[in-house]
Amino acid sequence: MTETITTTPAHLTTRPEAPALLGKALKALRSRPEIPLLILLAAVLNIWALDQNGWANEYYSAAVRSMSGSWHNFFYGSFDAAGVMTFDKPPLAIWVQALSVRAFGFSSWAILLPQALMGVVSTVLVYDLTRRVFGRISGTVAGLVFALTPITVAIFRHNNPDALLLLLSLAAVWFVVRGLEDGRTRWLVFAAVCVGLGFETKMGAALLVLPGLALAWFWVAPAGRGRAIVQLLIAGAVMFAVALAWPLLMALTPADNRPWISGTSDNSIWSLITGYNGLGRLDGQAGGPGGGMPGGGGMGSVFGGSTGPLRLLGASLGGQIGWLLGFAAGGGILVALSSRLRRIDPRTGWIIAVGGALATAGVAFSFASGIFHPYYVSLLAPFVAAIIGAGFGELLKKDRLARYAAAPVLALAGVAEIIVIDNLDAGYGWLVPVLGVVMVAAAVVLIYRPGRRWRLAALGAVLVAMMVPSAAWSVQTLGHPASATFPAGGPDSQGMGGPGGGPGGQSGPGGGMPGGMTPPAGMTPPVGMTPPAGGSFPGAPSTGDGTQVPGVPGTAIGGMPGGADLTSVIATIEENGGGNLAVTSQQSAGSSILSQAETSEVEIVAIGGFSGRESEVSADWLAGRVAAGEIRWVLAGEQAGPGGSPADGRTGSDSVMSAVESACTPVSGEDDLYDCAGDAGALRATS
Repeated sequence: MTETITTTPAHLTTRPEAPALLGKALKALRSRPEIPLLILLAAVLNIWALDQNGWANEYYSAAVRSMSGSWHNFFYGSFDAAGVMTFDKPPLAIWVQALSVRAFGFSSWAILLPQALMGVVSTVLVYDLTRRVFGRISGTVAGLVFALTPITVAIFRHNNPDALLLLLSLAAVWFVVRGLEDGRTRWLVFAAVCVGLGFETKMGAALLVLPGLALAWFWVAPAGRGRAIVQLLIAGAVMFAVALAWPLLMALTPADNRPWISGTSDNSIWSLITGYNGLGRLDGQAGGPGGGMPGGGGMGSVFGGSTGPLRLLGASLGGQIGWLLGFAAGGGILVALSSRLRRIDPRTGWIIAVGGALATAGVAFSFASGIFHPYYVSLLAPFVAAIIGAGFGELLKKDRLARYAAAPVLALAGVAEIIVIDNLDAGYGWLVPVLGVVMVAAAVVLIYRPGRRWRLAALGAVLVAMMVPSAAWSVQTLGHPASATFPAGGPDSQGMGGPGGGPGGQSGPGGGMPGGMTPPAGMTPPVGMTPPAGGSFPGAPSTGDGTQVPGVPGTAIGGMPGGADLTSVIATIEENGGGNLAVTSQQSAGSSILSQAETSEVEIVAIGGFSGRESEVSADWLAGRVAAGEIRWVLAGEQAGPGGSPADGRTGSDSVMSAVESACTPVSGEDDLYDCAGDAGALRATS
């Protein structure tokens, strides 16, 4: 017998006008006091002392400055004010920041506040996503867990695109869950728009929510399976139209009329989509900070820990997201069992959509062997929190399944948190016996005491005990600047000590490895990195006192936070008629772009991509830029150097810098500075 779902015909419903919607929202705030409390909590965590983060990731802040000064640079996402090369992501997230800067002036607050407000909106969305199906208590639990997840606090206090990616992905799931209530196509279209905009934010990462959303809509099919297929096709067309709008315009624009697309060797937006920001993130592509690992491994194993099913509970990721993953896994299974995946049960579509988004992203992050950074797991946070809230609500029930499931769910939750505590060795060992006692006592209550008050008290005690380290790390995030390149929640040692800093607050250019990590023995340290305080990187040349030798990869201008001081070089250029200066690494150029005076006759142009290894421009292309007057001077000493190229064979700017050294005129008094004015023909001859 086929199950059917009745829906209210569209012609029998009325569309509330804007004043009515506002009144409805105000009424909800008055009748649900937990909402303003969640808003207040999220606002404090995301906005308190926000300006201590300075420019946060100088790479993106430099792009904001360049894009906010010119609509041409704004549209094409130019990293430099000269409009020569883009940054390595689509521009939507930076558009938001650049518009804020145009409205309020160039400042840390103008750049960072939009992301902080995104965090507040996301907290309310997580609450409502869960409340719609499981009630206010579940929604409140979900909102609390989300707001107090360390990585969400870090990412919403930062200017990385992940804040907008998270909000759009969460909104897409919310629209699908809302649409399952009445089957209207418009909700699915809204979700498709959000996924498309997410693609315009961080490309392939936005697609991780798609399998769960499509399966949920097809499985529940509130208007019938045939209609569901048609609706999915419509939504798919909308998603592709939105997602490919900017890339298609980039592809159709003649290369001479737009910046080079950073992160590619062929100046193609499609290469960026499918390679550097696509499958390359999953299949072991090197590049980005640090280049390749010995033996061909990607940087994922350095920054995210070893790949595998327990990666999310490891030392790199566990403190950011792993504390309550066991509770989420157990709660998700319980919701699925409770609904029996029946189409008429609203929990079915919810758990397929939310759980599908979590499972797809979780598996991808667990086994991604390419470029991987701990803050990527912020995308998991809203779905982890929502499923924890849902599981909490299911365990509150007095039915037989809730009683039988109590012990295994709590056991799974406790074991996962203990694994995280053990892997981190962050001083929470005292919590292990407390968790054991609380879990056993709560399981007994849930099995033998059917009263709702008893069950609520038991589950509340479990949640409080489990949230101790997560909440503490979230609050600790406010006590220090967020890392420039690798934002992380928790104590200072989890990040890179703030802009330009190293582990545990280590200062100076370059910074260090996240969480105080060092590269494996024998590995050339990533370009621009400095060793942890008081030590040196294994395998790196050093002087007798342990200081790394200047001029080798790892201490040169490089591509990690900080970078070279170009003051002297710029002064020399200004004394010799001005003109734009090309360097290798966009990341190392960021601080110079940010500190450039508005009246300076020199614009900094970085032609090698983020770290100097990702963009392989040709000598012929550089000759064209020289002939067009977009570049005159080149600082050629920024090459990755022997042993610094990534394991996938890319050499970035090495070849073009070698061409500069052979074709252009060296400048007296400035090492590695070349004047290429009038040498365009000689550069082309080296191709």
